[in-house]
Amino acid sequence: MRLNSYDEWSSLKEVIVGSATNYAARVRDLSFDMFISDNLTGARGYYPSIRTSRDGASAESPERVSFRQRLADELVEDVEGMAAALTSLGIKVLRPLEPEAVDRGVTTPAWSAPVTPPLNVRDNTLILGDEIIETPPMLRARYFETKFLAPVFQEYFLQGARWTTMPRPMLTDHSFDPGNVVNAAPNIEVPLTPRPSRYDVGLEMLIDGANALRFGRDLIVNVSNANHALAVDWLERHLEGRFRVHRMDRLTQSHIDSVIVALRPGLLLLRSEGVREYLPEALRSWDVIVAPTPALEDYPQYENGDPIPPSPYIDLNLLSIDEETVMVNDACKTLIRTLEDHKLTVVPVRHRHRRLFGGGFHCFTLDTVRAGGAEDYLG
Repeated sequence: MRLNSYDEWSSLKEVIVGSATNYAARVRDLSFDMFISDNLTGARGYYPSIRTSRDGASAESPERVSFRQRLADELVEDVEGMAAALTSLGIKVLRPLEPEAVDRGVTTPAWSAPVTPPLNVRDNTLILGDEIIETPPMLRARYFETKFLAPVFQEYFLQGARWTTMPRPMLTDHSFDPGNVVNAAPNIEVPLTPRPSRYDVGLEMLIDGANALRFGRDLIVNVSNANHALAVDWLERHLEGRFRVHRMDRLTQSHIDSVIVALRPGLLLLRSEGVREYLPEALRSWDVIVAPTPALEDYPQYENGDPIPPSPYIDLNLLSIDEETVMVNDACKTLIRTLEDHKLTVVPVRHRHRRLFGGGFHCFTLDTVRAGGAEDYLG
């Protein structure tokens, strides 16, 4: 089919599902700290794949390595199970290339980093109608991640899609807005000290596709720092006359798809009632389902005592199959009951370690063909 995806809820026809194969160890650098800074407090070791030094050195015990590998293997199982579930629903599932088992890393004139597999494919691409827009990455380990999607993008291009890449950042330490820390939650840790580089160009546009939600001709985008603001400036100029861009000021540190979920025209799922005040005026009149507080039993507990990120709302990161049907983590019983009480059909699918590796069903997918068009939902 030709590329056609304008919203988050109309009937899903084709979708890219990410891959967790060969999940590499991450080096904790400034780009990583800036990205998850509001989730770092007291959780230095919560990602089972994080190394804690700039040079990638690791002092992990054999038991720790074995534990980390088991979790990574289970993540692969769950992602593949999600792909199979979508296929069983009659949806065409497309897959990215996979990185090699031996990680050669990413090297630029300014820095190097290990390669992260194309798992959260929502993050580095925006699909707006018939256009693919590769967004400027915020994490060095993901700098070339969209290249794993190149065969899929190439096929859509050959069928008539537009294919655009936003300016690629140098991504030195001084590319990041230091106000990202000042404006974030008060309990964050201070990121690693920025280092000067001969390749510094000043603040650069950096943003993820998951900072945005699509409503036909309208795009709402979370802007929490100067990097986001520059990127949205670019989007506004590029999309002028075709789409309207609405900025939300510091709704959250970055991604909004575990804060606001557009279930169908006139109905939103929100993390809390307070989210409503951040929305464009036209969305404030829509009906709202306020997410229930997740229960402790909704999440796995880990025998080695590893801490987990503070936010328990990752399971709001669900995927709409159509206006009446949503794919939800099968462990999140409180959310499933709430959605069913509102007459939505829930497709439960397993995803065990989402609060360790991050990401949910919306993150793991990039919907390329939906039935909806360029409707005017926000007036």
